[in-house]
Amino acid sequence: MSLKIALAQVNFHIGNFSKNKSKILESIEKGKKEKADLVVFPELAITGYPPRDFLEFEDFIRKSLLAVEEIAKSCKGISAIIGMPSINPNQKGKPLYNSAAFIHEGEIKNIIHKSLLPNYDVFDEYRYFEPNTVFEIIELKGKKIALTICEDIWDVEESQLYTVNPMDELMASDPDLMINIAASPFNYEQAERRENVLRRNTDKYHLPIFYVNHVGAQTELLFDGGSMVMNPSGKVIDTMKYFEEDFKVYKLKDALNDKRITEPSLLLKTGLIHDALIMGIKNYFQKLGFTKAIIGLSGGIDSAVTSVLAAKALGAENVYNVLLPSQYSSDHSVTDALQLVKNLKSPHDIISIKDAYKTLESNLNPFFKGKPFDVTEENLQARIRGVILMALSNKFGYILLNTSNKSETAVGYGTLYGDMNGGLSVLGDVYKTEVFELARFINDKQEVIPENIINKPPSAELRPEQKDSDSLPDYDVLDNILFLYIEKRLGPDEIIKQGFNADLVKSVLRLVNLNEYKRYQTPPILRVSDKAFGMGRRIPIVAKYLA
Repeated sequence: MSLKIALAQVNFHIGNFSKNKSKILESIEKGKKEKADLVVFPELAITGYPPRDFLEFEDFIRKSLLAVEEIAKSCKGISAIIGMPSINPNQKGKPLYNSAAFIHEGEIKNIIHKSLLPNYDVFDEYRYFEPNTVFEIIELKGKKIALTICEDIWDVEESQLYTVNPMDELMASDPDLMINIAASPFNYEQAERRENVLRRNTDKYHLPIFYVNHVGAQTELLFDGGSMVMNPSGKVIDTMKYFEEDFKVYKLKDALNDKRITEPSLLLKTGLIHDALIMGIKNYFQKLGFTKAIIGLSGGIDSAVTSVLAAKALGAENVYNVLLPSQYSSDHSVTDALQLVKNLKSPHDIISIKDAYKTLESNLNPFFKGKPFDVTEENLQARIRGVILMALSNKFGYILLNTSNKSETAVGYGTLYGDMNGGLSVLGDVYKTEVFELARFINDKQEVIPENIINKPPSAELRPEQKDSDSLPDYDVLDNILFLYIEKRLGPDEIIKQGFNADLVKSVLRLVNLNEYKRYQTPPILRVSDKAFGMGRRIPIVAKYLA
């Protein structure tokens, strides 16, 4: 009889042990009904990932261990693998392991520890966990299982990051299959990379692999799911849903043949970003217990795309769009914004900032001592808008969504305590050129975003006839330079060699570095690239490099 393995791709909530335990038990019961022998859950499933410094609280660890013990008592007639933190009994080393509990017949039979602890980009696991040095397999129904945790199977590149390869060690026990439980964050290239990593493992070890990943958003980190089964020849037998919870039972014998169970999904960059951002907004609100968003709608493309994504995530009726025109706002900006909310059927209001601006300008004029109009007055308008939006947010319990894109955030083209306000940055990891692509993707079937919003030259409208191009290079050029510097980590000379104007490159890079102080004060940014501003990019504020 073939071993039947269920993969439980679940959206966990960090620290919500009651909810997480309930979801695990529901999946175990589902596994029983579908005659599964084993239900497999992702890395650190019981705590949610990443728990970060909650791992330093003894009470947090105690509750997580207690939850797994309670699950084990209910896990009879079926086995389970559950990601969890476990205590290092040794006096030396870090106090915890990143572990997987193998539960069989109501008891925790084995605890397998993670060997390779990533400490780059968004990961800092070595801050909390001790690496494993003892390699053992688990057995179920006569089958030997090589159980690994996420990063343990990723170090199969030619230039290896670690000094040990867990699967090399486990192969000494002659396993029949591989299982990997993961917390692999989303970026728009990750699905392809993930499949390639799994294939390199099947090519090297000639074993089938069952891979289960987290799904859902944990503040800025997004997890896309995409759990899969691959046969020993590196052919994908099945891929589970992206950006949704999923549960499937697979027979080991099916993982040994070449027949695909379902047709593969078509994964296009813009569609992935679109779905990821919707999930990110939805989960941020759900897990914080909020239901309504407020957005400053300008008539520009960034706020329009943000409003559409929020409407899809929360329901159009739960997105309050506030138009805040000034004396410099064009008529078409207001009419375009009104057409958008009409298309969405979202609530809106118009609050002019003209009088507030005139009052503040009059109050400040004696202190400005006749100095000419400059960025100060422009920022004043943005900050008036920020005050109004935050006041409405406070009064009605809405979360303000920030609408700044990655291009603007990179070069500091935004006002602190003004248009950089917000509880969550939706587009902060999406370059301006990608925002246009998102808008066209949204309008693919019908016009949701008015075409005039997409086609008109971008402008902050903070002074007469203002355009973004007055201060910034064309976005096609700017975004390419920014991508090479931020994502690819190339220096100025390397970027210039790719054909860009030397003075322009130095100017852009200088702006990026000088505006690091602004980014330290921005809201959390939903991460869709492999190098987003925030926890995965740690740049000092008072550095001299390229300044």
